[in-house]
Amino acid sequence: MDTNAKLYQDLDCVLLTRDQIAARIKEMGAKITRDFEGKPLLCICVLKGSVVFFSDLMREIELPLEIDFISLSSYGAGTESSGIITERSSLTRDITGRHLLIVEDIVDSGRTLTYLKEHLKKSTAASVSICTLLDKPARRQTDLVPDYSGFTIEDAFVVGYGLDYDEKYRNLPDVGVLSPRIYKGE
Repeated sequence: MDTNAKLYQDLDCVLLTRDQIAARIKEMGAKITRDFEGKPLLCICVLKGSVVFFSDLMREIELPLEIDFISLSSYGAGTESSGIITERSSLTRDITGRHLLIVEDIVDSGRTLTYLKEHLKKSTAASVSICTLLDKPARRQTDLVPDYSGFTIEDAFVVGYGLDYDEKYRNLPDVGVLSPRIYKGE
């Protein structure tokens, strides 16, 4: 994608390039492969933001695995989590005895994943682990620590590689810091 394209003009900067992301996902896939060798793995994509990361990550995990999807929301059209978690769609696979790997785009406040992890821990799953592309610990409001983390980032509103602002910018192949003029209406 042309970095002069309109999508890039809305960024203050590119934080992570597609090449950096691809290299890190390859490393993460190798580690997950080692950690879950011989275990029945079910990878759960948290929609919608994680779908790009999820697609690339699962191709780097060299194990037989199954996938499922869940849709949760705490943002709406804003840039801050509302704190109210809404489950829009549930899992469809049986999780009994499975090792669950929740794949998320970003861990921000931690409330959504804490909710989901606690909910799934009450099930008959063998284990529940969290994998995130981006970790933003400065915004954390829970004691959640991802089991697998691609990049730790500063407190900035980021878009691209599946992450959005008001459903836009998901198709940006890099991760960038969105200019405040976009979400503050300047």
